[in-house]
Amino acid sequence: MRILIAEDDRDSREMLGVLLQDDGHEVVAVEDGLRAWYAFEEDRFSLVISDWLMPEVDGLELCRRIRAARRKTYPYIILLTALRGKGYFLEGMNAGADDFISKPYDTDELMARLRVAERIVRLQEHVKRLEGILPTCMYCKKIRDDRNVWVAIEHYIAQRTAASFSHGVCPDCYEKIVKPELDRLG
Repeated sequence: MRILIAEDDRDSREMLGVLLQDDGHEVVAVEDGLRAWYAFEEDRFSLVISDWLMPEVDGLELCRRIRAARRKTYPYIILLTALRGKGYFLEGMNAGADDFISKPYDTDELMARLRVAERIVRLQEHVKRLEGILPTCMYCKKIRDDRNVWVAIEHYIAQRTAASFSHGVCPDCYEKIVKPELDRLG
């Protein structure tokens, strides 16, 4: 995943960046919320991990700006903060955060929550692909899949959803195709 880190403490920012890079992620780390906002405006990130208390733009305001941007892809946001308690948690969630982790964080817990974020981001990308424009043959109505193979629409949908199909003949096709064939046969 491509991850944006907004953390004003240099040591924390670098440690988190190394941890995430070692886990195979592409990381952009900045020292405050304003720089994070500029980076977010310029690029696409699947996940944003932000400290709450930062100069310029704090983590709450960063959350609000990201949610107000209404991007086509949904960035998952984790607030990582020294603030504790139900009130701060609720305030963070109401600002648009998806998760809230108190400092000092447990590395195993952070990585577990990161796996949840990855699942949600992947699921959202999958849904977007299903909602997007499908390359469809204008003659046979087959769909080109992600492997560049043309497949029947029933196969394409059945592989990606829980839908099942029953087949019938619509009235127009019955009149244009089936009835003339029955009349011909006799």
